[in-house]
Amino acid sequence: MWYEMWEIELPKSGRHPEKKLTAIGVRNLREPGRYTDGGGLYLVVDPSGAKRWVQRIVVQGRRRDIGLGGAATVSLAEAREKALEIRKSARSGGDPVAERRAAQRHVPAFAEAIDAVHAEHKKSWKNEKHGDQWINTLRAYAVPLLGNIRINRIETADVVQVLAPIWTEKPETARRVRQRLSTVFKWAKANGFRSGENPVEGAELGLAKQTKSKSNFAALPYSKMPEFVASLDKARTGTIPKLAFKFLILTAARSGEVFGARWSEIDYESATWTIPAVRMKAKKEHRVPLGPKALCILREAQVLSAGSDFIFPGTKAGRPLSNMVFTMIRKDFYADFRI
Repeated sequence: MWYEMWEIELPKSGRHPEKKLTAIGVRNLREPGRYTDGGGLYLVVDPSGAKRWVQRIVVQGRRRDIGLGGAATVSLAEAREKALEIRKSARSGGDPVAERRAAQRHVPAFAEAIDAVHAEHKKSWKNEKHGDQWINTLRAYAVPLLGNIRINRIETADVVQVLAPIWTEKPETARRVRQRLSTVFKWAKANGFRSGENPVEGAELGLAKQTKSKSNFAALPYSKMPEFVASLDKARTGTIPKLAFKFLILTAARSGEVFGARWSEIDYESATWTIPAVRMKAKKEHRVPLGPKALCILREAQVLSAGSDFIFPGTKAGRPLSNMVFTMIRKDFYADFRI
């Protein structure tokens, strides 16, 4: 079994042959000391007579001695093979010590890792919707390929496989997936599950060049707004979603602000809707004046949403409307425009 020695005290006595060790020589050595085999591999004979293999390397400017096991169970040939693997890892920028630690602990598969990162970042998400988008994007595009692979086994070529199908077809989505993958691998390295470079770095070298042209949704012309509002009543949704959409148009608020609107934020007396800082993108409290039509919508919604904290509750108890409702309404009437 491998073990690590950060600092070891060795007897200064003992001969140190210039030639490499031999299997017979290893068996016959009795004098305490350190006997080199070259390349940083040593056989250490303790005063007790016990013999063990040690590989010396330099990682990030620091000398490290890594134990390869006792000579009674690890042969000279096996010790040389282990030592070679350690030197290769160190030369390629890896940290054999960190890799050994990772091997001794449970290394999560990619699917487990993204769940852990999502949970740790939960408090930092701007809102629940943002957190859901973060992990759902990875589940949709990365988990099918990487889900069962240990996080320390994923390489740049694997990242390229994930990004290639969407890199030019869905460039914005691909960039988000790339950024989120990078976050996951940084987390893995910080927690000792990986060493070396982030596999996301350099992935673009294996991908086609993205075009910079971007097709945005056109805005719905103001002249068509009355027609659109009138057509809402024909939408394939319930009354609450229709009221929410009309309220969004009248207040010029963001959809997320409307979804999360609570009755405690409404002041009928001053005809004001106060959106708390925690729900604002700019993290500053925002007051929205409410006109007669907006107030009428609220009164109608109050009857329909009796018992809910949300002005526009969803179908699930205690949950607001889903953004998918608005998407369905828009596609029904003006799929090429954004409200």
